[in-house]
Amino acid sequence: MKTIKIMLTTFIVAILSSNMLVAQENKGTLLNMTEFTIKPGHNAQFREGVKKWKECYMENEGENNWNMWRRDQGEGTVYVMTGSMPNWAEMDKEDEKGKACYLTALNFIIPHIEKADNSVAQRMPNISRTFPDDAKYVRVTFYNVSNGNTFEEVINDVSKAIKDKEGTPRGMWYDSQLGGPSTADYFVSMPFKKYADLDISKDSPRKVYTNAVGQEKSDEMVAKWYSTVKDSWSYTYTLESELSN
Repeated sequence: MKTIKIMLTTFIVAILSSNMLVAQENKGTLLNMTEFTIKPGHNAQFREGVKKWKECYMENEGENNWNMWRRDQGEGTVYVMTGSMPNWAEMDKEDEKGKACYLTALNFIIPHIEKADNSVAQRMPNISRTFPDDAKYVRVTFYNVSNGNTFEEVINDVSKAIKDKEGTPRGMWYDSQLGGPSTADYFVSMPFKKYADLDISKDSPRKVYTNAVGQEKSDEMVAKWYSTVKDSWSYTYTLESELSN
């Protein structure tokens, strides 16, 4: 029973996080994320439960927004709910409209969740692009690093070179603020419209940086990169519009 209550609280906190990721461009925006691993064979029931919750929330004139993403690779069936906050003070607010749908979540969502993992990351606006309105997918690469200062030096310099050449950074960078042992230190989200977009050939970040600063400085930056990056992995995610608001 304790586990069910914790999952329910996590779901309510996640779904009440204010404002959509795609609409937030404020400096220092905080991204609240909850990753739901669905019980085997319960995907359809989970989806219907979220739709019921969304319908209840709309009927109660709820004003908060969220995005629901389905992870396309990896083990099991996983969804990630995201919501942006302009500052930490948003965590103090309560949404009574959402509480009105407590029983809907308890009866139609929680029974289909195997586990839930909540984390908070902060946007790095100086090296991040805006989210295009027509993007339906994101490719997210996660990084664990041994030295955050060195890692940020590299991504700042390389992102500047890309921006100078292409007019805008390629992705949206985030620095993890809160999370468990499995939470990555940093991640970058690259939006795209369709999978065919991944076939489009572009110069690698290293090549762009090398052309901008020369081979010697580029080699120094590569050495810094490999000295601090301990691990990295990537997934693509599909935006589930029916489950988002």
